[in-house]
Order: sequence, then C-alpha cells, then structure tokens
Amino acid sequence: MISNGVMILRRLFRMLSAFAAMSLSLAAVPAFAADPMAVTTTPTVVPVVARAASDRDRARMNQRVFDRVWSEVRTQYYDPGLHGVDWNAARRTWRPLALAAPDDRTLYRALGDMLDLLDDDHSGAAPPAVARRQDTQRQRRAAIGVSLRPEPSGDAYLIEQVRPDSPAAEAGVAAGWRLITGTGAQWTPEQDIAEGQSVTLALIDGEGVARSLTLTPRMMEPTPAFVADGSRPGVLVLTVDGFEVGLGRWMGAQLAGLSPETDVVIDLRGNPGGRLAEADAVLSCFLPRDQLWASRTGRSGRRVDLRTAGGCGDLDQPVGNDVAVLVDANSRSAAELTPAALQEARRAVVVGAPTAGAVLISQETRLPDGGRLNLSRADFVTSGGVRLEKRGVAPDVAAPLTPEDRRAGRDPGLEAAVAALAGSRVEPVMAVQAVPAI
Repeated sequence: MISNGVMILRRLFRMLSAFAAMSLSLAAVPAFAADPMAVTTTPTVVPVVARAASDRDRARMNQRVFDRVWSEVRTQYYDPGLHGVDWNAARRTWRPLALAAPDDRTLYRALGDMLDLLDDDHSGAAPPAVARRQDTQRQRRAAIGVSLRPEPSGDAYLIEQVRPDSPAAEAGVAAGWRLITGTGAQWTPEQDIAEGQSVTLALIDGEGVARSLTLTPRMMEPTPAFVADGSRPGVLVLTVDGFEVGLGRWMGAQLAGLSPETDVVIDLRGNPGGRLAEADAVLSCFLPRDQLWASRTGRSGRRVDLRTAGGCGDLDQPVGNDVAVLVDANSRSAAELTPAALQEARRAVVVGAPTAGAVLISQETRLPDGGRLNLSRADFVTSGGVRLEKRGVAPDVAAPLTPEDRRAGRDPGLEAAVAALAGSRVEPVMAVQAVPAI
C-alpha cells in the first residue's frame, strides 16, 4: 500500500509538472476573487431551486470527467495489465467520491488518489485552472510572481523563486517561504486569479512565522522558455525551462559559429520535460544523425527505436564543443532522457542531483471541464538498455542546491559544471545511483 503522504506528494508533482515549477503567473479569469475584501459585503441570496440545479450540473460534469479518466486508463494505458490494479474495483471506490465533489479541488484529489494506484509518477489529472496556466505560460497575463514546488505534506508548497518587481517581491515574499494550502486556506492552486482582484495567501516565512498576505495580481510579460548566457569567459550557459516548440531551432542558433574552445553548459534543473521531437533536436546538436539513443514500447508491445533525426536549427552537423548538463530532482521526462543519452554516448558530463525518474512517454487528453489528463502511453529504455522510470539519471558530479544556497544566491551546480569542463576536478564524486520510488 502507498502511504497517504506519498500519494499526495506524487499527485502534486504530476499536477504541477510540467511542468517543472508551476508559476503563480496565473491566467486572468474575471470571475475569481479570493480576497473577501474584494467582494460586496451584502449577502447574496441564492434560491433553493437554483442551488439544486447548480448541484446537479456539478454532479453531471464530475461524472463526465471521472468516466473519461477511468475509460482512458482502461483502454489507452501503456501497460494493458494496469500494473495489476483492479480497475473496476477502483471505479467502485472513487466514482461516488468524485460525483459528490463540491469543487475542483475535491474532484481532482479523488482522481489523483485513483491514479496513484498505478504507481506511475507520469500519469495524473490537472484541474482546469492549472491547465489554463499551462496553456498561457508564455503569454502576457496576470501575475503574483512566485514559482512553487509541492512539499511532501501535500498541503504546502515551497516558494523557490520570487520574480523581481512583482507583487510578491514588493510585499517582501522571499525564496524559501512556504505557501500553506490545507484546511482554511483562502487560495489554492486549483483556483484562478484575475488582474486587480486581490488574493490572500497563507505563508510561513524563513523564520517559521505565519503570515497572511493579500496581494493584487497585475499583468506581467512572460518569462522566456530558453535563455543564453555568455557572460562567463569561455563558457556558454543555455538554460532550458521546458522542451517546448522551437527549442531545437533556438539551440542551433546559439551554437552556430560558436568557437570550438567555448564550453557549453545546458541547465535542465527544474525542467518538467515536454516534446519528444525537441529532445531529439537537442541531441542532434551533439550526436551524429541516425544514432540510436533510446527505444519505446507501447501498449501493443511493439518496440520502436529512437534515432537522432536532425533538427538542431540550421546546423548540418553536430558541434564538437565540450558539454555539461545540469540536472536536479525536478528534472523530469525529456529532461532526464536527454542527459541520459548524452551520458551514455560519453558526449557530456552530467552534474547536479539525481533526476526524478519519471520517464514514461505520455500523452495529454483534454477533459470535459477543461482539465487535462496526462497518461503514460509507452515505456522507455536508453540505448544501453537502462529503464530510467523509478530510477532517474545519476550525475557524474554531485552538486545539489540547498535552500541555503538558493537564499544566498549561490549556485554550486553551475560552478561544479564549469569546473568539470575546465578539467580542474581531478575525480568526479558519484551521486546515489537510484532514486527511491515515491
């Protein structure tokens, strides 16, 4: 049996994957106002008939969402045996809870608990508000200005980054604080926010003091998915937040004309993965065309080899520069298979902390209420026959980032990557080989 704490953690990681950190740069939805001071103080009387109709509509939509998720798993999951789970029994247990759910938070917790039975970190259901944030991630939108990571408790999130000049920064929120979303919280990630409509966050600061802060979201420009930094002499740092459309073209443009003496660091920390085609394009920047780098096996049992197909911008051949790849426990999916392929090909040194071990190949399905189901459709092994699921990628050089490092603005991972490429490190420190299944 999986403990409740582990089940909650797994569900939260899946719900916010994607996506590596799910930002609170949330899509503006005019209907939402979390701050009680932002609404009228005159009580609104809802007729009994209207409430009953609303409850029936909610139950019908809950039923449609649940049945779609349950059926997709039964017919499309990569393992036809569903890892030994009695899926009909799961339906009898979780369907009544889902149909009775009064809100998205309760509904998607029920769906998450059912999907946890598969013991698959890559399959999960995201509520409509989260799906909207994913869809508008690279658009101008209402923002609070913090990035979150779920905590094991299931009812709190770690604030990893605070965006400069954002409402959160102006209120004094700092990296390392915690957002509490348990019982009594006025705002949780299953809810939308809107420009100009205040939300109240229950926070614990760096000294352990509880704070209740009311912030007013405002429109902010999106942060870029890919960033190139050539400020260090002889080193080009390419930070990739996700394997999104255009990554291969962008990386090719950064590498074109680069001096062979310039070292390349690819930062995939916190990267939730993304498109398989873009992972292949990145690998094509450094590996010969048609080189085997992985295999996948779907529900039918047929094995398909994955070989580099090109796509690294306008480059007609891979570059020969020395490469380091930075990873951490929040590097997932394509952000794991890419460093694994480069590591096996002895084309890059991998630096940081062991990756998440969530490497099944998945596909998204839009749900009737606007939510999203992410479901594993194929198993994956490296060209060396290693199954990374539940195992992850072990870095060649261990350089974890601690909360103290983050608060102090230190980056030991980047420093270790630059040192490894410069050859100043005599002997790599091997990290733990396997990541415990959670």
